Amino acid sequence: MTEPSGYTIRTMTRPELDTAIEWAAEEGWNPGTGDAECFYRTDPEGFLVGLLGTEPVAAISVVRYGSSSAFLGLYLVRPGYRGMGLGLRIWHAGLARLEGRRVGLDGVVAQQENYRKSGFAPAWRNIRYEGTGGDGNEGENHTAKRGGIVPLSELPFETLLAYDRPFFPEERRTFLHCWINRQGPAALGITENGRIAGYGVIRPCLNGFRIGPLLADRPDLGEALFSALKAPLPAGTPFFLDIPEVNTASLELARRHRMRAIFETARMYRGEPPELPLHRTFGITTFELG
Repeated sequence: MTEPSGYTIRTMTRPELDTAIEWAAEEGWNPGTGDAECFYRTDPEGFLVGLLGTEPVAAISVVRYGSSSAFLGLYLVRPGYRGMGLGLRIWHAGLARLEGRRVGLDGVVAQQENYRKSGFAPAWRNIRYEGTGGDGNEGENHTAKRGGIVPLSELPFETLLAYDRPFFPEERRTFLHCWINRQGPAALGITENGRIAGYGVIRPCLNGFRIGPLLADRPDLGEALFSALKAPLPAGTPFFLDIPEVNTASLELARRHRMRAIFETARMYRGEPPELPLHRTFGITTFELG
């Protein structure tokens, strides 16, 4: 089908990012209710919208971190406008903004071959697991049985930032400050011998809650944080955790808590993939920004 005339691509406004998040919700991606603000603060120039005349019909995020990394997400074309080449145009416009950077994305199974054609190679699989609150299985390391779990607000931010640094290709100061301080989520850290040994965040979504990130030095610490984060959820409340498949301890955690796999992506990179401590990554932060 021929691309219609009058198609333009530009940087999104902040309200247009809210619209793109609404599109993602319509696709069943279940975004967090406050995600847009943290996304936008991370890189206000990192979101593109495609318009036919004045009507937004396509979107993509190409968020930059530091001087050498980026993450691509929110790649959407509205139903009724697909198959016209509009998505491909905004895809190339987005990648052009990231020239010279290592770029990551989480690709759904149906699109992975297309991403390969643009130079992306799979690094590992991420699997989304769903559980429900009040399952009666808080594990041996529930907060009540293990000390050291504190609100992240009680820990110096620079200490948290230093702990987070190995888990991401670049420092993500702006993103992390917003992610842990916005209204709604619970953000917890765990300390051991006077130092931080892990942290996690749970945030409300359109459907239930999502845990991410969930980072810890050992599986028992990861489970303690996991149990503390989900403990307040009312019985039957759905919650979700996106697990890198290579972290077998986290997969076992999900099974112990009677969670079920519902969705998967491939983490893919254009450029050399970063060396990340996936054995300490019990849940990734977000499919949209890495």
